[in-house]
Amino acid sequence: MSAFRNHRPPGHALSLAAAWLATRALMLWLLAHDQLAPLGRGGVSREVRQLYFHWYGVLSQGTFPVGDRLWQYPPGAGPVLLAPGLLPGLTYFTAFVACTLAADAVIATALARAGLRPGRSRRGAWLWVLGLPLLLHVPLARYDVQVTAFAVVSLLSLSRRPRACGVFAAAGTLVKVWPALALIGTPRGRTTRQVWTSAAVTAAALLAVLAAVFGGPFDFLRQQSGRGIQIESLGGTVLGFARHAGWPGTARYQYGAMEFVGPYTGAVAACSLALTAAAFALVLLWRVRARHWTSATPYDAALTAVLLFTVTSRVISPQYMVWLLGLAAVCLTSRHTTQRPVAVLVVAATAVSSVVYPGMYGEVVRSTWTGCLLMLVRNGLLAAAAGWSFLRLWRSGPSTAAPHRPAQRRPGRAGAGRDGHTPDSRRSPNETVTTS
Repeated sequence: MSAFRNHRPPGHALSLAAAWLATRALMLWLLAHDQLAPLGRGGVSREVRQLYFHWYGVLSQGTFPVGDRLWQYPPGAGPVLLAPGLLPGLTYFTAFVACTLAADAVIATALARAGLRPGRSRRGAWLWVLGLPLLLHVPLARYDVQVTAFAVVSLLSLSRRPRACGVFAAAGTLVKVWPALALIGTPRGRTTRQVWTSAAVTAAALLAVLAAVFGGPFDFLRQQSGRGIQIESLGGTVLGFARHAGWPGTARYQYGAMEFVGPYTGAVAACSLALTAAAFALVLLWRVRARHWTSATPYDAALTAVLLFTVTSRVISPQYMVWLLGLAAVCLTSRHTTQRPVAVLVVAATAVSSVVYPGMYGEVVRSTWTGCLLMLVRNGLLAAAAGWSFLRLWRSGPSTAAPHRPAQRRPGRAGAGRDGHTPDSRRSPNETVTTS
């Protein structure tokens, strides 16, 4: 009877595959018509055709783009940008899009397979398949889908292969830093030791290889430190409204983005960094204080941490929404997640993001009332999602039950680890892990 209840009709998989094919075909059509005014007049695809291709040429010579103010990425980004060159018979642009679609398919497949386990849900796969096209064709012309694939696979590997979880998180971290936050919610005890140890060893090994193969692997740190306030960030929204109150600043293209320049921008940037530090301190406080872990807790914590990182950052590019969609989808694969309403806000913010860029980006650059109000809505949704996410995570963490006592051995529990954390395949759907 249990096996019958957990059976998933093949029609669901076919429906999901059909939805993925239809939506990705639409995204490809939009990318092919990128020159249209509502789609950005070629600005979306230009990053791959010109900037990424230029970096590909530099990386092919065995060195990172040293001294390039636009190169602000960890050394793991190098192999990702070189990968399209391995596909024969295709231009760099076409091969890059093919690699992005392959990573997208990996994410959809991993989410769909996770949804088949006991106590899991297919909502995560559907959120990813239907949510990513809300960003129009932007995800196909950025490498954030590839980075998100590392984070998604890492989190979904945690319950059954903790060491693999650490390996994927480390690889993603070396590509774009933020996947390290996927490990903030790992259960205490042996699981955390296994995951964090494998992540540290993998990161050290990959860094050693990249430093041996390429020159200038750490030059990105110098370029990253010069970043200012991007017009789409929370601080940028404040400065956009300040222009209507007489602030004399303007928007200028620098460090690969439109940033505000003028009086007080340095103070706003410092405030953003302070808020980021405060947000991470809150997440660490949650981890120290938390006593109860469910199978969804690592997913929920990862989404909370990345939301807080995004909202307080000096930069919020449209492609950052790809990260949040991927993590929200992972949360929804578990029936015990606390983040369902947060996922709704993330989807809403994603939809507004596509109006901001490429749709009405000129309004945002000029800080017109329309542009400022659009940014207020988008960033207001993200801020609300971050606050609500942390509040729900915080409330789920502390122990409200009787003091923890050592669990007595029961039949069928022989597979439990020393920290009491059992794989999802053996844990009942309602089981909660208690740590001390």
